[in-house]
Amino acid sequence: MKLSVKVDYACRVLTQLARSYGTDELAHIEELARIESVPANYLVQILSELRNGGLIISRRGKQGGYALARPPEQITLYDIVKLIEGELLELNGAVEGQSGRRVNQIWRDVRAALEVKCRSYTLDKFLAKSGEDMYYI
Repeated sequence: MKLSVKVDYACRVLTQLARSYGTDELAHIEELARIESVPANYLVQILSELRNGGLIISRRGKQGGYALARPPEQITLYDIVKLIEGELLELNGAVEGQSGRRVNQIWRDVRAALEVKCRSYTLDKFLAKSGEDMYYI
């Protein structure tokens, strides 16, 4: 399994949008790209997917921008990964051979456990607690 850069970027940008949830502020692509170190041209594609998937809303125009479509507590890591990548762990379904059925069942169990864990993390948990982002030299 490998976490795609696209999922990583989506999580970071959604976390940034979670910071301003509940305010009237809308985030701009350039600002999000700069703050989260995401290429702006790639971010446009990601934001489009997030909007089409119902995780964010957008408004056009001079006063436009992006915001979460629902509270951070209601958007899970599972929602993000499922929207961007599809299944968390795609199985080939092969059950051939003497061990095929058992191996397949174990992978199904792993996928189920991963799904449960991903559903337990919501965007509000992605926000650093006070002082966590502080680095001292």
